[in-house]
Amino acid sequence: MLEGIRVIEYATYMAAPGAGSILSDWGAEVIKVEPPGGDPIRKFFRTLGTDIQDNPVFDFDNRGKKSIGIDTRTDEGNALLRELAATADVFLTNVRPGGLARSGLDYDGLKEVNPKLVYCSLTGYGLDGPDADKPGFDVASFWARAGVARSTIPKGGEPFPCRTAYGDHTTSIAAAAGICAALVEAGRTGKGRLVEASLLRTALFTMGSDFAIQLFFGRLGSTKARHEQTVPIMNFFKTADDHWLCIVARQGETDWAPICRVIGREDLIDDERFNNAKGRRANNRECVDILDAGFGAMTREEAARKLDEHSIAWSPVQTMAEAAQDPQVHAAGGVVQVPSSAGDGSTFSSPASPVRFPGADDGPKGPAPNFGQHSKAVLSSLGKSESEIRQLISSGVVSSAA
Repeated sequence: MLEGIRVIEYATYMAAPGAGSILSDWGAEVIKVEPPGGDPIRKFFRTLGTDIQDNPVFDFDNRGKKSIGIDTRTDEGNALLRELAATADVFLTNVRPGGLARSGLDYDGLKEVNPKLVYCSLTGYGLDGPDADKPGFDVASFWARAGVARSTIPKGGEPFPCRTAYGDHTTSIAAAAGICAALVEAGRTGKGRLVEASLLRTALFTMGSDFAIQLFFGRLGSTKARHEQTVPIMNFFKTADDHWLCIVARQGETDWAPICRVIGREDLIDDERFNNAKGRRANNRECVDILDAGFGAMTREEAARKLDEHSIAWSPVQTMAEAAQDPQVHAAGGVVQVPSSAGDGSTFSSPASPVRFPGADDGPKGPAPNFGQHSKAVLSSLGKSESEIRQLISSGVVSSAA
């Protein structure tokens, strides 16, 4: 879909590279500009004491890209990045706004060399306000600052961190969508624009229903424990073989009688304590205890069969290990094969991009690059001579793998 689109990715870590990975899967040429020593996430497993050829965390966010190492702190390196921006359709960065402005690599600086440039700034807190230049990481900007952490904890509990890059990759999706919208406009008008994505704003949209309630009513209910649910039949229940199930109840009284039949308690269908929403809420602890006993007497397989027979919406509460083996995950295209950076033709499984385009080549376009693997080729594409390329590499302005 994005074949012919050139993206210059001046970014490290996960959120912005994740957006670049999506664009690469969708066909864009993504040139990753790395600082001396490379993107720090290249060292993710080395930091943990593991030395492996393929780095699934780095490779997920960087598959199919080209890598050039440029020391943009130098005048020559800064000029090279501006040359690359002049050839690009998209410039994607998560460098803090203040540093970009000082080096002339902000939107105002680069639109002078390329008026059609779609410039995506991905930050922790946005481009305006007192915290615009603060460093942003998803556990802080997305999880903690936006209220996600406090909203997720059951009342009285202590905060806990989000899983690795959870907020980053949610923001990657938002940034990729914004870039594509701006590319449509640029194709129509011939003019680019600034696209601003932030961890904070994406988190507020992700929590949009709760945030809308907070903004409208000035208050928000806390996350409740299982026995305190206002809709106790919309809950989690454990089976006899220690598997958890998620039950989703529809509005009104549609599902009470079918759930009673699932657990073999038809005697409760007309019980006034439970046969209406108000009664179940008033007797929520007893209601949950009854359902616990009912589901606890069945294996997951037995419960699954009965829930399906009675058209109850439900899902197993799976581990990541179970999700990796789930046939529906694979049928939905949730796992793709990424070529190994070893170059031996082998592949390994990795998460797919978030959107499928049936019939299109919407998967990885190659392995994640080695640091500086494509430096010479990228410089050649700018019209640099062999002697100029040698000079840039020998001076340390450019890093090259070969």
